[in-house]
Amino acid sequence: MKYSVVIPCYKSSQTIGKLLGLIEDEFERLGEDYEIVLVNDCSPDGGDTWEVISGLAKTDGSVKAVNLGKNAGQHNAVMAGLRYAEGERIFALDDDMQTHPSEMKKLIAEMERGYDIVYGYYEKKKENLFRRLGSALNFYTIRLLIGKPRHLKTSSYWLIKRYVRDYAVQYEHPNVHLQGIFLRTTGNISCVPILHFEREVGTSTYTLRKLIGLYSNIIGFSEVPLKVVMNAGLIFAAAGLAASVAIVVRKLINPAYMLGWPSMMAGMCFFSGILLFSVGIVGIYVGRLFQAATNTPQYVVKETVNIGVETAESADNGKGRDIT
Repeated sequence: MKYSVVIPCYKSSQTIGKLLGLIEDEFERLGEDYEIVLVNDCSPDGGDTWEVISGLAKTDGSVKAVNLGKNAGQHNAVMAGLRYAEGERIFALDDDMQTHPSEMKKLIAEMERGYDIVYGYYEKKKENLFRRLGSALNFYTIRLLIGKPRHLKTSSYWLIKRYVRDYAVQYEHPNVHLQGIFLRTTGNISCVPILHFEREVGTSTYTLRKLIGLYSNIIGFSEVPLKVVMNAGLIFAAAGLAASVAIVVRKLINPAYMLGWPSMMAGMCFFSGILLFSVGIVGIYVGRLFQAATNTPQYVVKETVNIGVETAESADNGKGRDIT
């Protein structure tokens, strides 16, 4: 059986060589055939990351290298790698050594029990408080928005079967959220606890803005926000009507009762905020429909190494544009 390992690379020139060595050692111990697909997500390091991964691909036939012309984000970069992956089972790992190749055997063993997707999850994370709080918020809101099973714990370390990959790469929208795509594919999903290793070099490149942007991608997989806005509108309309009736009744009972300007302004500001928030939610959906209608690509492939013409043609199917 052949395995593919997809790794999105971002400023990883100092770690990617060591990571590939660990992956190769692990597959030798497992006795399995493999390939590694490295996707440089337009790293802002003067071309160092691409120089390293393209060099690895030129010297090792089991390594494929893809260079994106513009930063597309982690999930979009993984999607690019999936389109070039040819294995019967496909792993996704990060490039920072925190998702360690030594844990691959745990995911493989769990998939042998008959699952189509297996996630690795961390019982103890090597993250700061801010990231842990963000992860907790993401866990509970995704359960609400797209119906993720209560027992399912996820991370960026996963193993999928080929048919899941074949379905996932049909997704054309530029805003990719892989967990949402996978949950649309199958309910036959499991998760196993894995070790979370220390980051080898540097710190996380996910800023608050990037985390919010990634989190917002899930909106394209759920109608829940629209339903929440609609129900909130009904509740506030009912509350406003009840308050109006109460004010009229109170005025009739006590003609001297003064209607306050501050309370009126506070009410106007509150409901105006709710209205603008609701319009913003709808606007996100409309904006993403516009992106899809104008064929905005998920990513732009600048160049590749070790990828044959047939593989490149099958990958370049309108989802990512090749500018080579």
